[in-house]
Amino acid sequence: MKKTIGMFAHVDAGKTTLAEQLLYHTKTIRQRGRVDHQDTFLDTHEIEKQRGITVFAGQAMFTMGDSEYFLIDTPGHVDFSPEMERAVQVMDYAIIIISAVEGIEGHTETVWRLLRKHQIPTFFFINKIDRVGADTVKIREEIQTNLTRDVYDMTEALTNGEMDEALIEFIAERNESLLETYMDTGYQHKLWLETLKQLIRENQISPCFSGSALQDIGVESFLEKLDLLTDTSYSNESVFSGRVYKIRYDENGTRLTFIKALSGTLNVRDEISYERDDEASLVEKITQIRLYNGMKFKTVNQVFAGEIFAVTGLSSASAGDGLGSLKEDAEYEMTSALKSKVIFDSAINIKEALRYFKILDAEDPALNVTWVEQLQEIHIHVMGTIQLEVLKLVIKERFQLDVSFADPEILYKETISSRIIGYGHFEPLGHYAEVHLKMEPAARNSGISFESVCHTDHLPVGTQNVIRNHLYERDHHGILTGSPLTDVKITLLTGRAHVKHTSGGDFREAAFRALRQGLEKAANILLEPFYNFKINVNLELLGKVLTDIQQAHGSFDTPITEGNKAIITGKVPVATFLNYSSEFASLTQGKGMLNLIVDGYYPCHNQAEVIERTQYNKNADPEYTSSSIFCSKGQGYSVPWNQAESEMHCL
Repeated sequence: MKKTIGMFAHVDAGKTTLAEQLLYHTKTIRQRGRVDHQDTFLDTHEIEKQRGITVFAGQAMFTMGDSEYFLIDTPGHVDFSPEMERAVQVMDYAIIIISAVEGIEGHTETVWRLLRKHQIPTFFFINKIDRVGADTVKIREEIQTNLTRDVYDMTEALTNGEMDEALIEFIAERNESLLETYMDTGYQHKLWLETLKQLIRENQISPCFSGSALQDIGVESFLEKLDLLTDTSYSNESVFSGRVYKIRYDENGTRLTFIKALSGTLNVRDEISYERDDEASLVEKITQIRLYNGMKFKTVNQVFAGEIFAVTGLSSASAGDGLGSLKEDAEYEMTSALKSKVIFDSAINIKEALRYFKILDAEDPALNVTWVEQLQEIHIHVMGTIQLEVLKLVIKERFQLDVSFADPEILYKETISSRIIGYGHFEPLGHYAEVHLKMEPAARNSGISFESVCHTDHLPVGTQNVIRNHLYERDHHGILTGSPLTDVKITLLTGRAHVKHTSGGDFREAAFRALRQGLEKAANILLEPFYNFKINVNLELLGKVLTDIQQAHGSFDTPITEGNKAIITGKVPVATFLNYSSEFASLTQGKGMLNLIVDGYYPCHNQAEVIERTQYNKNADPEYTSSSIFCSKGQGYSVPWNQAESEMHCL
């Protein structure tokens, strides 16, 4: 049986130490490493050793009984959440490690929400019970209050495969037919065990265990119960399907595509298909298959459903891509709200630097590396300042390049609040295309959508698809700050082509001009990223925290009080709350909990100020114009946006 287990925790909860113990007890490693000794099996990168945190999702393999395990150690710092999220979607089960002293911390709630979204069955391990101040009862209560009421401590309740009376009743209460059996004939061990496994798979029960990873207390027992309570059912008989979960480049510059096989088998020299750019499908040949255990790997000729492996030969696959018969790509929600400019010495070849950043972009698509031609600058999206510090070290270590980064800035977006029609015409000598687009506001955080109501008598379906593809091929600039356009529904109303003169790219020009002309007429709105926050503080600090939220232009729901604690939820602009964590820690003396998740874009609280600061000149954007080009007597001439409508041919 093949099982993929993911390990999650807030920084310093002991996740990597527990991973070391699991590998040691399954004889994968001969000696247990320690984070403070910089010799752990999975945190092999020099940066991870220096900082004592997991930055990259590490992978290990071990066997126990009849099962083969693939263990993924995920980053515990919020700045590396996208790396963690990419790994979530290939997991069969998850382990959340929580410190018995610090309890549930901000990142733990983020992890839990992601695991619930993807319905990953979850085990809890309350760690560090040997430390002064450890309180496992309190932590279980925190789990029940903040995460799930369906948690059950099985540290002592499940011994040598046998259940105590309380666990037997707990399981029966969650399965109606089992409860009837219990009332009629009593407890049946095999039936109860299979039901427990099913309830775990269905996320109706989350087993909880406690111990000390560092002192090796309770670890072996936890491992045995983990093996007992987990199972999977992958089929090698069906057609191959798989999911890409990360891209890496090895020390020789070879591109590695890490895949979880979901069904079937895959062999070296097999051809594999995957979709690109919504339309095109690529078919490429697998040239090598590697099974990784830490930094070491062995090459194999065949892999099976349920296994995680790396292949060479795929040139364009991205994290989240479905392969083979799996056509759906994964969607990720952990997005950056900040951007930064790369700063480097003028002696550095900028095109070479861009090539290196594109490699990093393939490994971490959340970076969204962009080359700004008119400024000759490289821009990236980031989660926070810790990520920039690590990125600087990575670039120096891998590419021997010294770079720094400008202070992170907020990533804004733009949308419209009125329904308008945009017109675009492109007719220099020898070319011809006209496009009419209806543009209307869409639901917040829905992005750009497209539909066509254009009659095929006016434009054939193929041409309509060309216009659609051009509108989706890139971000479009708004006219307030030049930020990406979002939350707009675009409808192709009509258009016109010329049998002789319409050629490639004409409809791209006409569509972009129509879009821009529409924006000139619309009521435009600037959007900024907002955090969805959850704050847990002592009651005496409630008034101060609510005042802080209001001063930060945030909003909050009615606080919930439990004992001497208050729980506050709501939304607040990233720009005003970005540095609140340190202030909050000082206010609560480290005893409060603050969980911040970027949760979409909403109207900017200081639109006029941002527009003034940005100084975007909509008439000088080299990539966009709202003017249309018409032709008369063999000469092309430009017509500004506010006069173009009167000259359109389709009206």
